Amino acid sequence: MSSILSPEAVTHLWAKHSPVLVLYARQWCHVPEDVVQEAFLLLTRQAIAPQNPVGWLYQVVRNSAINAARSGRRRSRRETIAASKSDPWFEPSLDERLDAAAATEAMTQLPLAQREAIVARLWGGLSFDEIARLSGSSAATVHRRYWRGIAALRERLDKSCPTATRQT
Repeated sequence: MSSILSPEAVTHLWAKHSPVLVLYARQWCHVPEDVVQEAFLLLTRQAIAPQNPVGWLYQVVRNSAINAARSGRRRSRRETIAASKSDPWFEPSLDERLDAAAATEAMTQLPLAQREAIVARLWGGLSFDEIARLSGSSAATVHRRYWRGIAALRERLDKSCPTATRQT
C-alpha cells in the first residue's frame, strides 16, 4: 500500500469508473456528478491510499449520495420538483436494441435495492460480495435482489437483459 495515489492513478480511476459511479449515485440523489467529483477530491486528499480505491470510491459515493438526498428532501417543494428532472439513465441506442426511455422507466420502477444491485453489478462490474459490503447486506440477499430486478426488467422490457460475466 503506497502513501498516496499518483495523479496518473487517479486519472485512470476517473476515466474508468466515474461514468458508472455517476449512474450509481443517480439512484439516490439529483446531483450525482457533484457527489462523484467530491469523492475523487476526497480520494486525492487521503494521506494513505485506500487498499481498494474502487471499493472505497463506491462507499464514499453511496454515503455522499444518500446524504445529498437527505439534504434535498429538506428543501422547499419547488426546489424538489425542479431537482427531480434528471438525465436519462441510458443513452438512446442508434441500433434500437434497447429503448432508452423504456429502460429508464423500467429501472425507476424497480425497488432501490434492486436498482443498486443491477447498476453496481452490470455497469460497475462489482461482485455480489462487494455490493453486499456497500449495502450492508449479505451476498445472498444482493444476489436475490439482482436476479429479481433482472427478471422484472425482462418482463417489463420483453427482452433479454445482459448478465455480468464476473464471478463472485
